[in-house]
Amino acid sequence: MSSRDAILGRIRRALAGDPPHERPAMIEVWPRENPPTEQMAERFTQELEAISGELHRCASMDDARAKLTGLLEELECTSIGGTDRPLCREVASELAPDRVDWGESEIEPKKLAELSAGLVAADYLVADTGTAMVACGTPHERLMCYLPPVCFVIATTDRLVEHLPAAWEEIAPRAADPATRGEFVLITGPSRTADIEKILILGVHGPKRLIVLLVG
Repeated sequence: MSSRDAILGRIRRALAGDPPHERPAMIEVWPRENPPTEQMAERFTQELEAISGELHRCASMDDARAKLTGLLEELECTSIGGTDRPLCREVASELAPDRVDWGESEIEPKKLAELSAGLVAADYLVADTGTAMVACGTPHERLMCYLPPVCFVIATTDRLVEHLPAAWEEIAPRAADPATRGEFVLITGPSRTADIEKILILGVHGPKRLIVLLVG
């Protein structure tokens, strides 16, 4: 049986209402060492800064709110877009309501690109690559990762994982749920590209600055 036949057979069985096969056990790609949270935070910071990302440690949400407000003033950001997640709402709670677009009404991507910054919440922070994983269920959430020139990522230290396979057990059920829409966006530093002369340029295909606020 070819791969094509196997895939079509599974689709037919699913449409016929046959019970789905059990998901196979996770294969251990990289062994887990289960490092302490602070060690993962240090590794994440090192990897993020090595690819031109920025990280600010915040002891509490009050500190995170003050840091976000200060950075927005420093960057002269007049308006920002935010993903409608509890953590984003909490860190932006002291900003004027008309200053944040939460995607409650449809806006053309061109107008979203005119926002000064985007604010997203990370579902996971992958320590060994300095990557923020963001679950994006709507076009607005996805575009917040790409269009504004500055991308703020808010996350708590309990979202740190040592490497991507360490998050598989949580990711796999969400990915397999037919009711779940969207995808995970993996953000590894600001957008960067190089020409044939190997001149690195930031911000061509996405945000020029990536700023992570790590709370805890």
